[in-house]
Amino acid sequence: MTVSREGNTGSALSRAQRPGRRSIAHGEVVQAMSIGMEEEGAATGEQAQLRGAWAEASALLEGDLRRRDAAPRTRRAYAIDVDRFAAWAIGRGLAPQGVDPKTVRRYVAHLSERPPSGEGAAPSTSARKLAALRALFASQREHGHIAQNPADLVSTPRRGSHLPRVLSAREAKDLLDAIGASDPLELRDRAIFELAYSCGLRAEELVSLGCADVDHDGEQLRVEGKGRKTRFVPVGEPAMAAVRAYLERGRSKLASEDAHAPSAASSPALPPSAPDALFLSKTGRPLGTGDVRRRLRMWTARVGVGQGASPHALRHSFATHLLDGGADLRSIQELLGHASVSSTQIYTRVESARLRSAYARSHPRA
Repeated sequence: MTVSREGNTGSALSRAQRPGRRSIAHGEVVQAMSIGMEEEGAATGEQAQLRGAWAEASALLEGDLRRRDAAPRTRRAYAIDVDRFAAWAIGRGLAPQGVDPKTVRRYVAHLSERPPSGEGAAPSTSARKLAALRALFASQREHGHIAQNPADLVSTPRRGSHLPRVLSAREAKDLLDAIGASDPLELRDRAIFELAYSCGLRAEELVSLGCADVDHDGEQLRVEGKGRKTRFVPVGEPAMAAVRAYLERGRSKLASEDAHAPSAASSPALPPSAPDALFLSKTGRPLGTGDVRRRLRMWTARVGVGQGASPHALRHSFATHLLDGGADLRSIQELLGHASVSSTQIYTRVESARLRSAYARSHPRA
């Protein structure tokens, strides 16, 4: 047995000492393993530090947005976009202070790439994500963590010149006149879409209206738009009549259903109960924007007019028909609640397209 062990030992030693082979002692192996584990631990610690730095930056932005009274939807969208950029930056070992304009450009280019699973981000999506990064680094600069906003030096991806869907005046009239008044839901829907077209309201502005926001004597609405900016919008007589009919014969019946409705906890997709909400669901809860879109799809399919149109199409139709009637862009800007007239100028392109179409149909030399 001893001889066998010696022989095996000798054989092992001879194999370890053969030419061309490096002899590694047991201590060296242990030391190498220890160094590897230390390096792995250091890498893990560095990533933890990076994650902490990005979490702090995101929390600072959230606090700034709350102080500026940004809408909850805006805060959620910015948080998602910032988290995705942070994950991308952590994978490259970058802290918020280590991001430069070249890094931001590389990220925007990364968004537009075509992954194997599908198309890259559209220019509008990349522009939105870039806006979130501008806000993030503006917050960092404001708090003294960086000297310059790297996202300010990155140009916004060019968006396509997509013209909004617009209903003709005849289509809008046929759609609205076809909505009946035989039950509370029809009364409600008629009032909603009359206001959407008469006042150019966004879907979110419609569902945010309270009963106290309707000025019956002045025939106007108090509207809280983007950025919690308040504006007063005149209401046409047909829309005002539809709102009165809904309040007199429809809303009270819908409100009485609230006692039988499921609790907010069992319906997380619905907004919380608000006694003063103007537009209520069939269970007596305030409507959500998804409810407005579904009801419009139902009516356009039933009537056969404006099929595929969204509530925003009624807003676009409002602005385009005002422009057709001779209203100036500045007035349309104020009615729509646009922060800049450049956002309103898209309707001049709609008018230009309509004129070109009329010219092509009518001119003998077109």
